[in-house]
Formats: sequence, C-alpha cells, structure tokens
Amino acid sequence: MIQYDSKMTDSDDLVQALAWQLAMGADESVSDMPIDRYQWVAEQLAARTSGRASPRATMPPAGQQMQEAPASYRPGLSESAPLGTADAAAESRKLAMACNNLEELRKAVERFEGCALKQTASNTVFGDGVENADIMFIGEAPGRDEDREGKPFVGVSGQMLDRMLSFIGLDRQTNFYITNTLYWWPPGNRTPTDGEVASCLPFLERQIELVDPKILVLVGNRSAKTFLATTAGITRLRGKWSEYQTQNMAAAIPALPIFHPAYLLRNAEQKQLVWRDLLSLKRKMEETGI
Repeated sequence: MIQYDSKMTDSDDLVQALAWQLAMGADESVSDMPIDRYQWVAEQLAARTSGRASPRATMPPAGQQMQEAPASYRPGLSESAPLGTADAAAESRKLAMACNNLEELRKAVERFEGCALKQTASNTVFGDGVENADIMFIGEAPGRDEDREGKPFVGVSGQMLDRMLSFIGLDRQTNFYITNTLYWWPPGNRTPTDGEVASCLPFLERQIELVDPKILVLVGNRSAKTFLATTAGITRLRGKWSEYQTQNMAAAIPALPIFHPAYLLRNAEQKQLVWRDLLSLKRKMEETGI
C-alpha cells in the first residue's frame, strides 16, 4: 500500500501523486482488509433471486476505514453464478466441441458462465486477425484496454508487438490471428487463477483447431506453461521450439514461446533475445512455406 506524507497538503502535489499512481497502473482503490469477491457475487445473486434489494454501500463513520466493499459493481450482473472448476471445464468442453466455426465458438464463449472473471469484465475478448491464418499467437490475459475494446493486444503492449512483428512481415490484418489464454480481464491485472485458466482452456483448444495454423506462438509465461503443459518458466522456454497438438488435430504443429511485450517494457535489455526469437520464427515460416 502506498503511504503518504502527512505534510503533503498542497493540492498540486496531491494531484501529481494521483497522476503518478494512474500512470503506474493503480486504477482501483482498495481497503486494508481482503475482500472475498466470490462471496460478494453470491450475495448479490441471492438478493436478486429472493427479490430483496441489494444493500447499499455506505460510508463508515469519520476516522474508521471501510472494511468491506467491492472494488467495482456492474449493474448487469449475470443471474448465473460461476460454476466450480471441474464443472466449468466440463461445460466449456461440451460447448466448444459443438462449434464448427469461430463465430459459433465466439457465441459459445459469450454465453459461458463458468468463469468468474466474466462477472466483472466489460467485454469478452475473443480474438482478432485473419481467421484461417498460418500463424496464431496466444497471449496471457486481456488488460484494461483490451477489456474496453473487446480485442486482444490493443494497448501499449499490443502496439509494441505489432511493431515487432511488422519487421518480419507479419500483420494481423493480413496474415496472422491472435488471442489470449483468458477471454476476460482479471481486475487490476492480477495473476489469473489456475481454475480461471482451466475453465477457458477447452475453448482455446477448439479455437486453435478451427484456425488450424501451421505455427503457434505462445506469448508470455502463462501461455507457454498452459499450452506446453510444463512448470518451466518463460526464461527457460523462450526461443526453444516445441510441438503442440490437441486430440482432434491430425498432426502436431511447431510452437515457439516468446517473452510478452509487457515484460519488455519493464526489461528493455531483453529485446535482443526477442529479436533472435522473431528471426527464428521467420526461418520457420520459410521452412514451412509461409
């Protein structure tokens, strides 16, 4: 938690401090006490089902801190509570396998109620680019910008990725497809849980099958570990070619893990490693006739 100097009373100083927090990504106010958001969602749904009005949030008496309050509230909260992890994965697999094209899959994802992240997201971030592309990129999770626009990799990190890929002749409007390991933004850009990832995975597997790429690029730690089914981190995996195959794919396809552009924004010295990886991707494209 950020602590403030009690002597900071000048309004300009306070405004500058707030602006700095926003620039650093602190876009929500929280209390000192943890909040069980799953319990809060359940209470909202229970109140709605019973016909009772949800309790209004009230300010605590002066000098006391608010002990429990949701960081955000969406008036259109779904009537369907999130499923348990096992049930959610089973339901998403059932829905995914019934889809014969990406549009059907998109609609199935939008109907899915098994991931709690959907309750707080503004939009479902399904995918972007050429739907039958030879190269498919899978990132980690949508950010705040992606949540607003409903498209993956549209923020600063995404713009950086687009620029990097342009140097090897790749453009999402003409020759690649891109999505994320999750379809909804984790509030505050927190690390997604294993259960949240598991609930989306069957949809992602079907998405890969329907795009049917010749090469898969895994962007970031969570993406690489999820689709390569490994506990190794991205610093060990990056730049090393592996193979990926679902049970419905006729053959395995080459898969390359690379650093996420957000990591490069924090660690500019690693850009040379990403450039090596992109050159490796370019060579693989030439080998496979792309």
